Amino acid sequence: MNAAPVLTPTSRVLTWCLHLLLLALLALAAARAVADDSPRAGAVVVTAALCAVVYAAGPLLPRVRTSRRAATWWLTAVGTVWLALLVLTADGVWVAFPLYFLQLHLLPRRQGLLAVIVTAVAAITAFAAHQGAFTPAAAIGPALGAAVAVAVVWGYQALYRESESRRSLIEELTATRADLAEAQHAAGVLAERERLAHEIHDTLAQGLSSIQLLLRAAERTLPDTAGNAARYVEQARQAAADNLAEARRFVVALSPPALDDTTLADALERLCATTGARHGITTRFHLTGAPVPLPTTHEVALLRIGQAALANTVRHADAATADVTLSYLGEQVALDVVDDGIGFDDVDSGFGLTAMRTRIETLGGTFAVESSPGHGTTLSVRLPAEPEDRS
Repeated sequence: MNAAPVLTPTSRVLTWCLHLLLLALLALAAARAVADDSPRAGAVVVTAALCAVVYAAGPLLPRVRTSRRAATWWLTAVGTVWLALLVLTADGVWVAFPLYFLQLHLLPRRQGLLAVIVTAVAAITAFAAHQGAFTPAAAIGPALGAAVAVAVVWGYQALYRESESRRSLIEELTATRADLAEAQHAAGVLAERERLAHEIHDTLAQGLSSIQLLLRAAERTLPDTAGNAARYVEQARQAAADNLAEARRFVVALSPPALDDTTLADALERLCATTGARHGITTRFHLTGAPVPLPTTHEVALLRIGQAALANTVRHADAATADVTLSYLGEQVALDVVDDGIGFDDVDSGFGLTAMRTRIETLGGTFAVESSPGHGTTLSVRLPAEPEDRS
């Protein structure tokens, strides 16, 4: 199977200049043969015309630009007719110069250079034969033309590759910038959702829950004769219960999408699978103990810690494997993230670790990191596994 040649694009002006140069040199060879009244003038004119026809067929055949075999056969046909012209007249030597450019452009680098060398040797040999003797001056023209052609074409190709590399880099940077902006926007939205959920849970929901408990206690202490008061207290308690349920619906709606219609264990397992697929790191999830319902804030905190820990592993640890373990230990729930990366010295440094620690300690839990250079990192979180208040 012949792969399509990887051609360096050229401008339309340069292409037409090459076409016109070759045709002009063929016309010059034919005109000089006629003007000098050469005995081979007729053969020179016919051969030059045939060479022009064969050459003109190349730009008209799309396969010459897409098939390496077609380009090779076309160059062989042009070169064969040119050799016949070279045998007939020494003026055919000048046609070698545009042929150099064609060979270097259409053929792979090594084959193109070899074709240029063969063409230059043929031109020098034919010119020496027409002159009846070999002189250094006879070799300078074709050899210098070959050197110039190689330098120009290879230099142009190098500049084009550099330009394409810069263009690809700019496109990649633009795409990365757009992805980063989108990620920052999404992170901002999620952070605001989480903040609102936390505020509603810690203020409105807790306040309504307290009101409900107080009204229930008041209802129990009212005398049996205070029917109207008891009825009003019951109505107030029911209104508080309804609003508490509504507040909890807000909290659930504002929780991270990763916990929608799924459990914390499933969300962490999906996080491990996604991290492994995207970043080529072996990421395993382990679940121990019997899962119990947790407060939404606890589940959100554990999921966020898992996300942040794996993100740090991918960015900084240069690890091959990472293990995420979620353990239900009766009165506690634990999350451990262990990697085999390069580790680090100061486990108390870094804004990310400080933010994780603050978040867990706010919920009444403990946060610990163990790491040393060359021995990986272990991150451990413990939270009280108190069931979610449904009152």
